[in-house]
Amino acid sequence: MSILALFGNTVEIAGYVDNAAGHRARTNLVAAVPPEAYFVGSAVFHYLGPSFAVLLFARVEVLGVAWLRIASAALIFAIWRRPWRKFLELDHNGQALIGVLGAVFAVMNACFYISIDRLPLATVAAIEFIGPIALAVIGVRIGRNLAAIAAAAAGVYLLTRVQFAGEPVGVAFAFANAALFTAYIILAHRIARRSAMGGVDGLAAAMLCAFVFVSPIGLSGAAHAFADPIALAAGIGVGVSSSVVPYVFDQLAMARLPRATYALFLALLPATATVIGIIVLRQLPSPVDLAGIALVMIGIALHRPDPSDSDRSVAQAASP
Repeated sequence: MSILALFGNTVEIAGYVDNAAGHRARTNLVAAVPPEAYFVGSAVFHYLGPSFAVLLFARVEVLGVAWLRIASAALIFAIWRRPWRKFLELDHNGQALIGVLGAVFAVMNACFYISIDRLPLATVAAIEFIGPIALAVIGVRIGRNLAAIAAAAAGVYLLTRVQFAGEPVGVAFAFANAALFTAYIILAHRIARRSAMGGVDGLAAAMLCAFVFVSPIGLSGAAHAFADPIALAAGIGVGVSSSVVPYVFDQLAMARLPRATYALFLALLPATATVIGIIVLRQLPSPVDLAGIALVMIGIALHRPDPSDSDRSVAQAASP
């Protein structure tokens, strides 16, 4: 072997070592951050992005904004993760799971935007969490969980009793969004724990599927945004802040937290939505609204996770 060839092989091996070391360093850095911190980051962006979307409704149709959000997120994930090859290698069940999550993303975002176009952000956020509380009740049927869902139901009643008469369409889509948000938690939690194309790669593939599903209902509403650079840039910003940052943080948190424990942390989100609604959208809640939001948060905080779910999470986290 020539010295040149030996030198080239040495450089190539060194490159592999450097790449492996860099990957380990990034992995260690991600693991060093507590899962609760990822959740807090997700909580902030979960409603910061939609609050910007509400401001964008003046320039782009509601379903058009939903399309811009998913399209920009799908493009970023495609460039970053290139998930299609791994997706094609999955078995039928794995592909179906990711495809269903993509459909949920598409319809959930459409319902969410239609509802926040008609209702205060904090009201829609509080309604979202009837489903996660119900998950806790299904997991553990104890008095605390029954009290949790009673408190949350009372809070939602306070938030929607006036809206039913004034804005029934908004309320209907808010409840549809709540059902889909519950489906998202279940499906995303399953993907987060998969060894084959789980975590962020599964999320990336699901977002590409969501782009396919949302295009028939949202592309026409977004078409004129391509001639409006400000609207287009804002739409991309909404996608990054709504569907990239929070969903990636969700995956990093879900991979290390039991589903029911993750649902407990969701108690932060109605408060986060209230604060963001006040700061960004100047949506000042009434005392009755605040009481309803507080009851929902109490309901989420009261529930207790399923111990068997926690045991499964520990076992899964320990597995290679």
